Amino acid sequence: QVQLVESGGGLVQAGGSLSLSCAASGRTFSSYTMGWFRQAPGKEREFVAAISWSGRTYYADSVKGRFTISRDNAKNTVYLQMNSLKPEDTAVYYCAAQLGYRDAASEPEYRYWGQGTQVTVSS
Repeated sequence: QVQLVESGGGLVQAGGSLSLSCAASGRTFSSYTMGWFRQAPGKEREFVAAISWSGRTYYADSVKGRFTISRDNAKNTVYLQMNSLKPEDTAVYYCAAQLGYRDAASEPEYRYWGQGTQVTVSS
């Protein structure tokens, strides 16, 4: 069982930055691929970024070059640094965990999910 708790969301102006964190419970954090997804009002949840157990990173085209995912296995934490934020980045951001690696962008491959944290970007 893995429990995930996101933090770091908030309100920021367009062009600004935010850093999200996701703290995971459990002793096998380093064995999991960790992902970030987001869901905007009225839209389906979508893939944002992921980092595999080996440290390989994956990004949605919409955030490539602006967002950076990283992990600290000693702290059981994954981070999402978001720069050059746009109003269209407004969403609830979810952290998710997938044992090993199957498909970084596929929601069904992620077994554990956090409750989400709101990110609002004003224009």
